Amino acid sequence: MTTRAGASIVFATAAVLFEVALACRASHEEHAAAGSASVSNAQVSASDPTEHVVQITAKRFEYSPATITVKKGEPVVLELVSLDRVHGFDLPDFKLRTDVKPEQSVRLRFVPDKAGRFEFHCDVFCGAGHEDMTGELVVEE
Repeated sequence: MTTRAGASIVFATAAVLFEVALACRASHEEHAAAGSASVSNAQVSASDPTEHVVQITAKRFEYSPATITVKKGEPVVLELVSLDRVHGFDLPDFKLRTDVKPEQSVRLRFVPDKAGRFEFHCDVFCGAGHEDMTGELVVEE
């Protein structure tokens, strides 16, 4: 292989890696601009009078309130805000997940369709104690 051919291969590889990096960055920025909320069976929306609005704060290494009680079939809006840094909120049993940013409220709307006790947790590493940043959603009949 000539030096010129080798340089061409290196340049082409670098160009492809650069394009991949740009695509990843654009995808990340779109995700961030969308509020970093992924809600499969929920929608981010304004509340109406029939919804049960629950305000939740997140800070190292706790949610407040840590236990939330709602009724099955009653529309719920979780209104989350961080008091210190970016945290995550993941309630996998209801396919709810969002980033919770400082001083920015995010609202997740859903209707609990099953009764029971369901854990939610922070899924953005926030330091020693992160694994203890959990809470519980109690859905009553």
